[in-house]
Amino acid sequence: MNKREENMERTRAALAGKRFICSYSGGKDSTLALYRAVLAGGEPQAVFMTYNEDAGRTWFHGVPEDVVRRAQQALGIPVRILRTPGERYAERLEEELRLQRAEGAAACVFGDIDLAEHLAWCTERCENAGIEGVFPLWQETRESLVYEFIDSGFTAHITVIDRERLSGRFLGEKLTREVAEAIRAEGADICGENGEYHTFVSDGPLYETPVPHTFGKPIRQGQYAILPLK
Repeated sequence: MNKREENMERTRAALAGKRFICSYSGGKDSTLALYRAVLAGGEPQAVFMTYNEDAGRTWFHGVPEDVVRRAQQALGIPVRILRTPGERYAERLEEELRLQRAEGAAACVFGDIDLAEHLAWCTERCENAGIEGVFPLWQETRESLVYEFIDSGFTAHITVIDRERLSGRFLGEKLTREVAEAIRAEGADICGENGEYHTFVSDGPLYETPVPHTFGKPIRQGQYAILPLK
């Protein structure tokens, strides 16, 4: 049994016939984790996106609220927006986990791959809230996960680039096998796990319809090149 099969078996054991919630950023890893959770027989009760009140966009992936609402319609799954400043991030997450557990969720799904500190942090939040943490992608190779995401039929575009780690020419590119290989050829992580790039997923097998969106003009924020979602 390979690592993917082990993860799918573990995910089925945790989620088959049960309701779950998912930490959803709008990016490729959380989308693939959500997809695997559904394939494993879990029933998505909701997904949640943490929202930076100061910036007016979701944390990390910078999705504005109107696009979040469109994503909810496209997915056909309720999207919970957790509005929080940075200092209350963990507290707000635990509050949401307790609420969703009370409404029937047995577990929370995360898209973490191999960063131990992220696993520990998410697991602690779940333990504090009395809900099981499930990690469908854990410790699989980054290359295999990128290719599985692409080959499953998802559409994602690169919306944030750390220009100290990756060439800005990839901003706005649709994530394909060829683009992923070009990213690796530059010496960057093919999955962007070191923060080289972030994506926004707008279509694929989870979606009832594509997420309506447009991109604004590229902007620079320090070392980051950003393609704003509108």
